[in-house]
Amino acid sequence: MLLPLFLFLLFHLHLSSSSSSSISFPDFQIIDVLQPPLSVTGTLLNDTHFSDDSNSKHTLRLLHRDRFPSVSYRNHHHRLHARMRRDTDRVAALLRRISGKTVSSSSDARYEVDDFGSDVVSGMDQGSGEYFVRIGVGSPPRDQYMVIDSGSDMVWVQCQPCKLCYKQSDPVFDPAKSGSYTGVSCGSSVCDRVGNSGCHSDGCRYEVMYGDGSYTKGTLALETLTFAKTVVRNVAMGCGHRNRGMFIGAAGLLGIGGGSMSFVGQLTGQTGGAFGYCLVSRGTDSTGSLVFGREALPVGASWVPLIRNPQAPSFYYVGLKGLGVGGVRVPLPDGVFDLTETGDGGVVMDTGTAVTRLPTVAYAAFRDVFKSQTANLPRASGVSIFDTCYDLSGFVSVRVPTVSLYFTEGPVLTLPARNFLMPVDDTGTYCFAFAASPTGLSIIGNIQQEGIQVSFDGANGFVGFGPNVC
Repeated sequence: MLLPLFLFLLFHLHLSSSSSSSISFPDFQIIDVLQPPLSVTGTLLNDTHFSDDSNSKHTLRLLHRDRFPSVSYRNHHHRLHARMRRDTDRVAALLRRISGKTVSSSSDARYEVDDFGSDVVSGMDQGSGEYFVRIGVGSPPRDQYMVIDSGSDMVWVQCQPCKLCYKQSDPVFDPAKSGSYTGVSCGSSVCDRVGNSGCHSDGCRYEVMYGDGSYTKGTLALETLTFAKTVVRNVAMGCGHRNRGMFIGAAGLLGIGGGSMSFVGQLTGQTGGAFGYCLVSRGTDSTGSLVFGREALPVGASWVPLIRNPQAPSFYYVGLKGLGVGGVRVPLPDGVFDLTETGDGGVVMDTGTAVTRLPTVAYAAFRDVFKSQTANLPRASGVSIFDTCYDLSGFVSVRVPTVSLYFTEGPVLTLPARNFLMPVDDTGTYCFAFAASPTGLSIIGNIQQEGIQVSFDGANGFVGFGPNVC
């Protein structure tokens, strides 16, 4: 472990402005300086790792993409830069989707999409995610790895006949061998609910374009999905016959966004819109978890209201009112994290973005306070998107200031040290794992969420943090 368990997740619930001023925060943490593992080739878990070994029948194990055997990197430096390129594309895609603004990505290259029936190109740029689950598709169920994406409202898998498919770890799903597959007609209300649908002689068609140039095109269907011990029938699912992109072995995508067509939205009648996840920490052999149902709402969590943005209903927005470093509140302009009436700004929680982005003015102030409190540590040159780095090669452990997020209505989340100071090479270089946003939108990325139990109560409009760690 990089720090004592009691420092892993610290919450303080402010009951009033007067009481919050009297709360004392832990100011520093100790982080062990560990060299990254030499092995940079993923190791695929056996299917048994995704079986249900708890009392919950609604729990799935989460696997990070770097553990797939098809993912190979020359070294830790190469892996970091690949991840940051994906991250830059993801952020650019989210900004285009939410605000309609064009933001440069890591590459201008895009795949050419061939004509396919009378499909309607949606322009939905979502990115392809970082975490995977194992789900049975069809009847009898055929296990498939699927990307989870909290910013997507689509569920889809590659299907036979495959006119154009990328390589995946499992055999491509064949709907002709499933007894529960039913195509969706053009006149169906389900087809109408898919914003990027079209019509063809053989039924409802869909198309989704992703921010990295990936895409999926095919037929909309109702199908049975099996996860752990739970069978869910009549899930609206895309059956992709033309698919291309950076899904690195996954059969498709499991959207868990806030819209009615996401997997969470389709399960609302059974789960009340409740789900939660715990993202696996980098550099460990453990797996994370994805839980559906009221059991995902733990007693003792600290709850923050979700904020709805009509311009981007798929995304989970939260109210953030401040940042802290070493127990000191960072001076920031009023309203820097606010969501405007036109749908600009605000703070999104996203599983597909790695590094938390903050508006430039907020990031600069936050970074400068952190630098002032780490002036005793030797500096290193910036790496990739990180501009504040340290040479810790001569240290066994270092003392660093705490980093805290101040949410609306009281809760303060103090992050584990590994969630804000991360190794970026094989020689002991660590960087402050935040970056500036090119617009007013803030994104809480998966690095800052790692190891923390995150729960969504869709029915009541809250997101909870803790009380457990993973």
